[in-house]
Amino acid sequence: MLVRKGLIPAAGSGTRLGPFTNAIPKELLPVGDKAVIEHVVDAMHLAGIEEVVFVVSPHKHGLSDYFGSGKRFGIDATYVVQDERKGLGDAVLAGEHVLDETFTVVLGDNFFAPKTFLKDLIDFHIREKADSTIGVAEVEDVTRHGIITPSGNRIIDMVEKPPVSEAKSNLGALGAYVFTPDIFDAIRNTKPGYKGEIQLTDAIRLQIEEKKNVLYNKINGIHIDVGTPKDLMHANDWYLTHDSE
Repeated sequence: MLVRKGLIPAAGSGTRLGPFTNAIPKELLPVGDKAVIEHVVDAMHLAGIEEVVFVVSPHKHGLSDYFGSGKRFGIDATYVVQDERKGLGDAVLAGEHVLDETFTVVLGDNFFAPKTFLKDLIDFHIREKADSTIGVAEVEDVTRHGIITPSGNRIIDMVEKPPVSEAKSNLGALGAYVFTPDIFDAIRNTKPGYKGEIQLTDAIRLQIEEKKNVLYNKINGIHIDVGTPKDLMHANDWYLTHDSE
């Protein structure tokens, strides 16, 4: 089975990256010689993804201006508008009408290296016949991630940004996933949480409760959530001093 479609959530406002994001979307901030989101697209292309769905907010035209049809980047680009920012789960659900087969999701403001991380995640998902696969790594700050409770290569629980005292492991979701379309039913059945947002973590927990085959795979290499000026500098420092491929 081939995974041909991917979704990149890119509707966030990037307020922590101001004043840079007063002019351009945070996903277009440069890491080395490319926008951070272009590194994600490169990883998708390398993994065999042919069609990429970009989830954007209203008036966020910079991404469509940058990628256009996607042909120059080796993909077919589709743009879906998330009218209100109601959480990552809602952003994924916005692409349902396009994603009618197994697909991958990677956050558009995250930097990964090597770029083979996504191909490895997809290969694992296919080999293990998973319903959902979450890319994880050992994290220093559990309060910034969805933290899993592992059992073998299965996930038996997942909590979004738990207090340190309540974290069942230090394995945190890194913003890279592979899903079957079953995830859409789980998102629709997920109740909004803090700030009325629909958390993707809560939808995954519903799948776990329904005894779906929810697995995790460790992502090796570097991962930087480019959410602050310090993170942006870190990503650029790393890129400029290492072999980014």
